[in-house]
Amino acid sequence: MLHYAVVFFVIALLAAVFGFGGIAASAAGIAQLLFYGFLILAVISLVASWVRKKG
Repeated sequence: MLHYAVVFFVIALLAAVFGFGGIAASAAGIAQLLFYGFLILAVISLVASWVRKKG
Protein backbone atom coordinates (compact mmCIF):
# COMPACT_ATOMS: atom_id res chain seq x y z
CA MET A 1 0.00 0.00 0.00
CA LEU A 2 2.85 2.35 0.79
CA HIS A 3 4.30 1.61 -2.64
CA TYR A 4 1.11 2.80 -4.32
CA ALA A 5 1.08 5.93 -2.18
CA VAL A 6 4.60 6.77 -3.36
CA VAL A 7 3.65 6.06 -6.98
CA PHE A 8 0.65 8.40 -6.80
CA PHE A 9 2.80 11.04 -5.10
CA VAL A 10 5.31 10.88 -7.96
CA ILE A 11 2.46 11.10 -10.47
CA ALA A 12 1.15 14.17 -8.63
CA LEU A 13 4.57 15.81 -8.71
CA LEU A 14 5.02 15.14 -12.41
CA ALA A 15 1.52 16.37 -13.23
CA ALA A 16 2.15 19.55 -11.23
CA VAL A 17 5.43 20.17 -13.03
CA PHE A 18 3.73 19.85 -16.40
CA GLY A 19 0.82 22.06 -15.39
CA PHE A 20 -1.99 19.55 -14.97
CA GLY A 21 -3.45 20.92 -11.75
CA GLY A 22 -6.58 18.78 -11.62
CA ILE A 23 -4.72 15.54 -12.17
CA ALA A 24 -2.07 16.58 -9.66
CA ALA A 25 -4.68 17.32 -7.00
CA SER A 26 -6.47 14.03 -7.61
CA ALA A 27 -3.26 12.00 -7.50
CA ALA A 28 -2.14 13.79 -4.34
CA GLY A 29 -5.49 13.07 -2.71
CA ILE A 30 -5.26 9.39 -3.59
CA ALA A 31 -1.67 9.25 -2.32
CA GLN A 32 -2.72 10.87 0.95
CA LEU A 33 -5.60 8.42 1.37
CA LEU A 34 -3.35 5.43 0.72
CA PHE A 35 -0.69 6.73 3.10
CA TYR A 36 -3.17 7.22 5.95
CA GLY A 37 -4.59 3.77 5.24
CA PHE A 38 -1.08 2.36 5.49
CA LEU A 39 -0.51 4.12 8.81
CA ILE A 40 -3.77 2.83 10.27
CA LEU A 41 -3.04 -0.74 9.18
CA ALA A 42 0.53 -0.52 10.53
CA VAL A 43 -0.72 0.62 13.94
CA ILE A 44 -3.33 -2.14 14.03
CA SER A 45 -0.66 -4.67 13.13
CA LEU A 46 1.67 -3.43 15.88
CA VAL A 47 -1.08 -3.54 18.50
CA ALA A 48 -2.09 -7.05 17.42
CA SER A 49 1.53 -8.16 17.66
CA TRP A 50 1.85 -6.78 21.19
CA VAL A 51 -1.40 -8.41 22.28
CA ARG A 52 -0.26 -11.79 20.88
CA LYS A 53 3.09 -11.61 22.69
CA LYS A 54 1.41 -10.88 26.04
CA GLY A 55 -1.19 -13.62 25.74
